[in-house]
Amino acid sequence: MATSLPLAVVLLLAVAASLPASNGQQTAGFSPQFAVLLACGAGGDVVVTTDSPQRTFVPDDGMLSGSSSRRAARLTNPDTSPPSPLYAAARGGASAFSYRLGYSAAAAPDGNTTLVLRLHFFPFAASQSGDLSAARFSVSAMGRYVLLRSFSPPRAGGSGAGVVREFFLPSDGSGRFDVTFTPESGGIAFVNAVELFPAPAELLWKTAVMAVNAGVSPSYQALETLYRLNVGGASPVTPANDTMWRTWLPDDAYLVPATISSVKTTQSQIVFDGVTYTRMIAPDAVYKSQRTTTSTRSNVTWTFAVDGESSSYVVRLHFCAFEELSSVVGQGVEFNVYLMKSMATKDLKAKDYATRNMPIQAFYVDYVTTVPAGGENLTVSIGRAASNNDSKEAILNGLEIMKVRTTEMTPANSSGKSSTSKAVIASIAAVLGVAILSGISLCVLFVRRRRQRRATQPSPEEEMEEKESVTTPWSPFTPDGEGSVSTGSSAVTPRRMNMKLHIPFAEIMVATGGFSDANLLGVGGFGNVYRGVLRDGTRVAVKRAKRASRQGFPEFQTEIIVLSSIRHRHLVSLIGYCNERSEMILVYELMEHGTLRSHLYGSGSGDGDDASPPPPPLSWKQRLEICIGAAKGLHYLHSGHSDNIIHRDVKSTNILLGGGGGGDGGGIVAKVADFGLSRIGPAVGETHVSTAVKGSFGYLDPEYFKTRQLTDRSDVYSFGVVLFEALCARPVIDQSLPQEEINLAEWAMQLSKKGKFERIVDPAILAAGDANMNSLRKFAETAGRCIADYGEHRPSMGDVVWNLEYCLQLQESQTDSGETALDDSAAHLPRDFVVARRVVAAPPLGRNASVDAGEDMSWSETASFTESGNVFSQIMSRDGR
Repeated sequence: MATSLPLAVVLLLAVAASLPASNGQQTAGFSPQFAVLLACGAGGDVVVTTDSPQRTFVPDDGMLSGSSSRRAARLTNPDTSPPSPLYAAARGGASAFSYRLGYSAAAAPDGNTTLVLRLHFFPFAASQSGDLSAARFSVSAMGRYVLLRSFSPPRAGGSGAGVVREFFLPSDGSGRFDVTFTPESGGIAFVNAVELFPAPAELLWKTAVMAVNAGVSPSYQALETLYRLNVGGASPVTPANDTMWRTWLPDDAYLVPATISSVKTTQSQIVFDGVTYTRMIAPDAVYKSQRTTTSTRSNVTWTFAVDGESSSYVVRLHFCAFEELSSVVGQGVEFNVYLMKSMATKDLKAKDYATRNMPIQAFYVDYVTTVPAGGENLTVSIGRAASNNDSKEAILNGLEIMKVRTTEMTPANSSGKSSTSKAVIASIAAVLGVAILSGISLCVLFVRRRRQRRATQPSPEEEMEEKESVTTPWSPFTPDGEGSVSTGSSAVTPRRMNMKLHIPFAEIMVATGGFSDANLLGVGGFGNVYRGVLRDGTRVAVKRAKRASRQGFPEFQTEIIVLSSIRHRHLVSLIGYCNERSEMILVYELMEHGTLRSHLYGSGSGDGDDASPPPPPLSWKQRLEICIGAAKGLHYLHSGHSDNIIHRDVKSTNILLGGGGGGDGGGIVAKVADFGLSRIGPAVGETHVSTAVKGSFGYLDPEYFKTRQLTDRSDVYSFGVVLFEALCARPVIDQSLPQEEINLAEWAMQLSKKGKFERIVDPAILAAGDANMNSLRKFAETAGRCIADYGEHRPSMGDVVWNLEYCLQLQESQTDSGETALDDSAAHLPRDFVVARRVVAAPPLGRNASVDAGEDMSWSETASFTESGNVFSQIMSRDGR
C-alpha cells in the first residue's frame, strides 16, 4: 500500500531538484577541450597524482622547434627525492630555444578564447651546466608578448614547491602557440614544465570590469597572475583541491600592520548560479573562509608590492555572505570597497549579485586600476558602509591580482628577417649608439647630482609630517595609522614609510664594499647580513633581502614602520632602509657580539649564524643580565608603548648582543630584533587577536598554534623557551638526541619535576662554580611558568622581569663562602630593582590588579601573579625557596 510523504520532505526535494547541478559537492574537476602538458627534459611520461584530477605530462622532445632545439640540454636533478616528479628534470640551453605547441583551432577559434599558460621553474644543481639558480633569461610568446624579462627563478629550498608563473593570453585562432626562452649573455635558460589549455568561458570577461583610476579597458588582453589569496584561510589551497590546479595562499602576510580583523568560516554548502559564477572561478575552500571588519573606525587593508612601473592591474575580489540574503530593507551584507586610495564600490550589497534568493551564494567583482611609477604599492581595503557602522560587516573571501600585459614585440628572433636587414639594423644601431652615448651619460650625471641635492633637503610633505608628529603622536598599529581608511571619506590615505630614513643604494654599496663576502656576518631567511660603515662613520649591520621574491615585502614594511616609531635601550635601532632597484635593504646599528644563541652553543643549527667558532661561555651573571635586558625590551612592547605590540618571533637568534659601555651584562647589552612578524595585540575589551599562525618551530606557543588566537602571552611562552636555552645551552629542537630529549622545553620540565634539576643546567655554569643554586632554581621556575600550556597561567612580561631581577639579586648577594646574604635593604640590589611591589590589598586571583590613586594600598613583597594559591614570585627570603 502506498504511503504519502510528509509535506516538509516533499518541499525539500522540490528545492533540491531546482538547484543548478553545480551546487552539489565538487565531484568532477576541470576537463578542458585540449591540454598541452610538457615534462621538459624528461625521458618518459610524468604522472602527477597529487593534482585533482591527476594529469600526465609528456616528454617535450617532439615540441622543440627550430635549430635551437639541438642546443637544448636535458638536465637531470641529482636529488634523490625531488619535491615533485615534474622537477626531476629540466630543459636548458646556453642559446635560445623554443616550443611550438599545437592544438585544435576549433577549440580556440579567435581572440574571444583565452589560453592559460603556466611555466614551472625549480632551480637545482645540474652536472652538465652548474647551478640553475644562477640562470637569467627572458621568455616571450606568440611573437607579441615578452612575458618575463631578465628572470632568475629563486631557489625553492625546502618549501617543496617550484616557482609557477601563470599567464592568460588571447588565442589568435591559428592552432599553434610559440614560446621562446632566451638566456642573457653568458648564461643559460631553463624550464621544468609547460602547461597550455583553454580557460573556461566563465573565468574571464564574463562580467563587466569596473575601472578605478584607470584609463585602460583590459577585456581580452593578456594578463599575468601576481597574487592569488585564500582570504581568512588558515592554510593554502593546493592543486590537489583546487578546480583548476591552482594554489591560493593565506592572506595574513599581506595585511598592513594596522589592520584589525576577524576570521569567519562556514561548513554550509556553497551556492553557485552555474552560469556566471561556477567552481571554475574558485573552489569551495576559498568561499568557506572570510576576513571581516571588527572595528567601526578602521578598515581591513592589504598591500601588495608591484614592479614599480606605471602599469594596470585587474583585481578580482571574491565574496560569499554567510547569511540568508533577504529582501527586507536593512538586512544582508553591505560595505565599501577601496582600491589605491579611491572608492571602488560604495555600499556593495551581496544581495545585488545574487541570482537566487538563497543563502551562502558565491560571487566576484572585477576591477581594473593603475599603479603609477615610483615604487607605490597596490592596496585593497574593505570597510563598513558609513550609514551602517553599527550593524554591518565588510567581508572578503578571496583575492586575485593580475597585471595587464600590453602587446610587446620580442627582440629580433623572427626567422622572416633576412641577414641583410639584420646587418643594416645593427649598423644603424651602432652609429646611433655612439652618437647618443655621451648625451645619455651627461643626462645621468645631471639627474644623479640633482637627486643627491634633493635627498639632503626635506620635502614640504616631510616637513608637514614632522610638524604634525609634534602634536599628534603616531603608532603604526592604531586605527588612524598605516592603512586606515576613514569611512566617512572616499579617500584612503595610508601613512608611508619614513622617507627620512631612506639611504641611497649607492651609499650602501660603498658601506659594504659592494656586499663583499669579507663583510658577510650571517645568512638568514630574509637574506644576507653584512657589516658596513656609513659615510658619517656609523658602524652598521646591513640586511639585504633575497632577490626575485615578493613574499618578504610585508615583513620589510612592518619592520620599518615599527622600528621607526619606537625607541628603547633593549630594542635594536633602525638606522635606515633602501628600496631602490627592486632591493629591500634594512640598516641597523651594529651589534658586534652577534646573537645570544651563538654565545650559548655556537652556530650550525640552521638559524642563520655564521660558521665561526663559538665564543667563550657566558657566565651565569651575564646570562641573567642578558635575559633581563631582553625581557625589558619585550615588556616595553607589551605595555610601555601606546599599543600592545606582540613580537611573534621571540627566539635566541633574535636577541642580539652589543657593547653597552658598562651596565647590563658586564659591558654587553641585549636587544630584541627582527620585528617583521609583529602584530598589534587585542584592543581594550578584547581578549585576543585572530590571525594566521606565524613564528619559529620550537618556540611557538601551542595554544596560539591550536586556536590561532594571539595574545602577548604567546611572546611569554617563546621567551620561556629562550630562558631554558640560556640555562641549558642547547638547541630547542635537536633531532640527534633520544626521543624524550629532542624538545628542550619538554625535557627540561620533565627533569625539573623529577627533582633532577642539576641535569639540565649547562655544565659550563656548574664548572665555573660561581652560580648560586637558589638563583638557578628560581630562574628555572620562572622559565617553567612561562611555558605553561595556557596563556592565562603564564606571567606577564612585567612579572618575568621582576622575577629575573630577583634571580640576579640572589646571585649578586652570594658571599665567597657560597652562602646567601640577603636582607630587606636595597644596598645589594641591582639598578632598577624594586624590593616590594605596590598592589591593591587582596588582589583578584591570577590577574594583575590595576591601582587608582584613591584606593587603599598595601605593601607586599610578593608579585601579584598567583595560580591556585601558589605564589609565583616567591616571598623575598634568605633561601629564595
